[in-house]
Amino acid sequence: MHIAVLVANTDESEFAQAHPKDGAKFAALLQAERPEWRVSAFSVKDGAFPAEGARFDGWIITGSPASVHDSAAWVGRLFGLIREIVARGAPLFGACFGHQAIAVALGGVVGDNPGGWVFGAVQTEIEGAQIRLYAAHREQVLTMPEGAIALGGNADCAVGSFAIGSNVLTTQYHPEMTHGFMVALTEEMQGKLPDQVLNAARASLCGAVADQDKIARRIVQFFETAQVSSP
Repeated sequence: MHIAVLVANTDESEFAQAHPKDGAKFAALLQAERPEWRVSAFSVKDGAFPAEGARFDGWIITGSPASVHDSAAWVGRLFGLIREIVARGAPLFGACFGHQAIAVALGGVVGDNPGGWVFGAVQTEIEGAQIRLYAAHREQVLTMPEGAIALGGNADCAVGSFAIGSNVLTTQYHPEMTHGFMVALTEEMQGKLPDQVLNAARASLCGAVADQDKIARRIVQFFETAQVSSP
């Protein structure tokens, strides 16, 4: 199986350069379960999109410090590609910014989190099961697109995950982030986020690590199941 990762992460800081890019993070996540899968990354935030009409067995849209409300040309172009992928019935997964971009591209609404930043390790629900994932967002999906079904969330984020049919799956969280990366990111955000947000994040990271293996298996299952039903 060949998966395309559309990298939306606009962070080019020294911190970002010291860690694997999001394409590599998602490749590691998927290949931990399916070593034989191929993963190709496209830096869409730099305008590097797949060739027009390119076909892959599945698509992933990553997180980003950017907002889906930004006027950058690449954001609008990404919305168009999302609509094309969905119209073709190809499997599409979105995380954080990707989750929000899919919602907006298909007619949903994204706005500020009522409680402000959600940052650190959180417990959320997906399909009736509790799962621990890493969060880093100040916006969330407020209204899902037509035909979407909420798969779960929590008190801070009601739409933590949604699906459209069998070919679209999203999460507001970051399945690709490792515990070590999240710890380092928390310290990197010192002075950039309120102290109370960072202190709460540090406390959350002292507990168990995220359920990365569980979410990886769910994403792999999604692509394998969706692939069967796609035209």
